[in-house]
Amino acid sequence: MRLFYASAAVVGTIVPWVFFGAFFAEEGVDLPLFAQSLFTNGAAGGFAVDVLISLVVFWVWSWRDARELAVGRWWLVLPASCLVGLSLALPLYLFLREPHRARQPRPA
Repeated sequence: MRLFYASAAVVGTIVPWVFFGAFFAEEGVDLPLFAQSLFTNGAAGGFAVDVLISLVVFWVWSWRDARELAVGRWWLVLPASCLVGLSLALPLYLFLREPHRARQPRPA
């Protein structure tokens, strides 16, 4: 699973940055315009809010899960989610968590 999570993290970094790169190449590094563009219409705004809510839920869950399982470097999901998004942060956390998963008691 670690190879799958690592691969997903790489793909989850590259694919969004293809789109982000095209935006920044066309508009320059205009962060206010970038944020405004997330809400250009109802479909884009709904998708953006959906991802942002999911990201907050992921942060809370992964913080708690990392404490319970003693997953080191949990904090890496914070810059990962800010610089790329949930498509990097989630597989990155699952990659970090995987060695600890084997130590969890299995349900009977």
